[in-house]
Amino acid sequence: MQEDIIHAVLNGNDTLALLPTGGGKSICYQVPAMAREGICLVISPLIALIKDQVGNLKKRGIPALAIYSGMSFLEVKKTLQNAAYGNYKFLYVSPERLETHLFLEFLPSINVSLIAVDEAHCVSQWGYDFRPPYLRIANLREHLPKVPVLALTASATRKVQEDICDKLDFSATKQRFQQSFERANLSYSVFNVASKQNKLLEVLRNVKGSAIVYCKSRKHTKDVAELLKLNNINANFYHAGLSNEDRNKRQEDWINNTTRVIVCTNAFGMGIDKPDVRVVVHYSVPDCLENYYQEAGRAGRDGKRSYAVLLYSEKELEDLKQQSRIRFPDREEIKRVYTAVMNSIQVPAGAGEGCSYDFDIVSFASAFKVDALTATYAIKTLEQEGILLFSDTFFKPPTVVFNCDQQTLRDFEQVHPELDDIVKGLLRSYEGIVDFPTAINETLLAKFINKPKEYVLQQLGRLQQLGIVEYVKQKESPQITLLLNRMYIDSFVINLDNYLQRKLQFEERIQAIIQYVLQASECRSKVIAAYFNDAGVKSCGICDNCIHLKLTPVSMVDFEAIEAYLYTLIVEGKVTINKLLAQSKTIQREKLWNVFNYLQAEKKVVINKDGYLERIY
Repeated sequence: MQEDIIHAVLNGNDTLALLPTGGGKSICYQVPAMAREGICLVISPLIALIKDQVGNLKKRGIPALAIYSGMSFLEVKKTLQNAAYGNYKFLYVSPERLETHLFLEFLPSINVSLIAVDEAHCVSQWGYDFRPPYLRIANLREHLPKVPVLALTASATRKVQEDICDKLDFSATKQRFQQSFERANLSYSVFNVASKQNKLLEVLRNVKGSAIVYCKSRKHTKDVAELLKLNNINANFYHAGLSNEDRNKRQEDWINNTTRVIVCTNAFGMGIDKPDVRVVVHYSVPDCLENYYQEAGRAGRDGKRSYAVLLYSEKELEDLKQQSRIRFPDREEIKRVYTAVMNSIQVPAGAGEGCSYDFDIVSFASAFKVDALTATYAIKTLEQEGILLFSDTFFKPPTVVFNCDQQTLRDFEQVHPELDDIVKGLLRSYEGIVDFPTAINETLLAKFINKPKEYVLQQLGRLQQLGIVEYVKQKESPQITLLLNRMYIDSFVINLDNYLQRKLQFEERIQAIIQYVLQASECRSKVIAAYFNDAGVKSCGICDNCIHLKLTPVSMVDFEAIEAYLYTLIVEGKVTINKLLAQSKTIQREKLWNVFNYLQAEKKVVINKDGYLERIY
C-alpha cells in the first residue's frame, strides 16, 4: 500500500496508514517529501529512532536535521536556523519540542511541506502507549493550515484509529489505509510449561540463527542471558538501565551477528531493521496484543520461515488480572506520591514549570516509604495528565566550552604544551566551542587526535581543573521534568473520567491477551488480525493451533457430548476458563478447545465482563 499512501499524501489529503512492523512506514513520508518543495516535519517520540533515521538519510546524501532532549539552546537554535534557511528535506522533532517558544518563533520561516506523525497511536489515551504531548500536535495546524498530515502506526484498534483522526483534526477528505496483519512466514506458538528455562533452551537449539528473548524485568534479562551462556549459547542482555555506550555496543554486536541472542526488555527493538531474526521468544506474557504483535513481528522480515514463541504459567495470567488494581492507584494515592515527589526534588508550590531534576525512583521510594510499583504507576498517571514527564533513559551528551579569550589560550598553550593536542582537537572538531557549550563525542575526539579515549577524558579533566574549559560530563541519570508549576495541596486535580476510561481500556487489553494465550483451536494469525479489525486473514496453517487442528479432528459424536457437558457446567454456576479446564481433565484438551471455540465463534457461549462463561439462548 505504500504507493497508494504516497499518492494520497501528494494529493494533499490527511492520511492514516496502518502498516505492520517492518512494513516500510518511513518510505511513505520520505518519498512525498523528496517530491515536494520544502521540508518534512517528522514527529517521533524515540531519540534512538530519530538518530537512526537521520543517519540513514545522510548516508544516502539526503540532508536531514533533528532536535531531541540533551541538545543545548544554541544547538537547537542553530538547527532551526538551518531548517528555515538551509537546503534540508527533513526535520525530526520530539512532540515536546513543538510548543517551545523557540520552535514557534522559527516555524513561520520554515517551509513545511508535510507533517509526518510516527507512532501515531501515542495520540490516543484509549491506546496502549498514550503520550500527552502528542495531543498538542493538532495545534500545529493553526500555524500550518494547508499542510497535510500523515499519521503512521503499526498497531491500532478501530477505536484508536478513530481517535487518532479526531485528535489530529483530520479533514473530511481524509484517507485511511490498513495493510493486512497477516504474516504468512511467521509461526506463532504458545506454551504453558513447568520449566521456562528448559523450553527456551529447546527452542533456541531447534531454531538456528539470530534471536530475541523478551523479559519483563531488567533482572530477568541478565539472569536469562547468563543461563544461555552457561549452555554455550552466545547471548547478551539489554535494558534501559545500561549506559548509552553499553546499549549501542550490545545492539551493534547483535545486528552484526557477533551476538546470537539478545535478551531484553521492551526498551529494545524499536526502529531496528534486522531482517534475519529467526525467532522471537516472549519469556513473560506482555500486557497487550499491541506490544506482542510489534515485538513478535521483528522475526522474519526477510520473508523466510520464522517463529514467535510465547511462554507462560497459570500464575502469570492470574497476576495479569491484578494489574489493573496495581497500575491504576486511587486518586488519594496519586496525590500522596505527587506530594512526595515534589518534596523530594524540593520544589515549592507555584514554581518549577519547565525545570528538570535528577530523580531515582528506587531511592525515592525507599526514602519516602512508598511502594516502588505504586510510585511508578502514579508517576505514569501524572505524565498522562500532562503534569510532569519522567524519563529513566535520559541521555545528555558531554559538553565543552572554552572559558578564556584567544590571547589567554595562546599563553596557556605556551605554558602547557602537553595539552596542545587536546586543545587543537577541540577547536578543529567543534565549531562554536569558544562561544557556547557544545556537545562533543569523546570517542571520535580520541580518534581525531589519535589517542586512547582514557587519555582524552583525563586531559579534559585537567583543562577543567586549570579553568580553561567548562567540561560537563555525559549525563544519563533519570529525570523528572515539570510541565506545570507545583500545585497547592488543596488544588490537586486529575481528570477522573478519563482516568477511569483508560483503566477500562487497559482491562479490555488484558482480557484480549489472556484470551489469545488460552486460545487452543483458532488460528493465532486470525486472532491477532481480528483484534485489529482485519477480518480477511485466512488460517496460516503453521501456528501451533493450526497444526494441532490437523492432528486432532473432533467427530460429531464427541462434539455433541462435549457441548452438552460444557452447557451443564455453565448452568451449574460461575465457571471461568481455568475452572473449566480443571474440571474437564477426562476430555482431551485439544478437542475441548475445538468445541469451546466453535461455540464462542457462533455466539452460543460468551465470556462476560466478570470473566465467567455464559450460555446464550
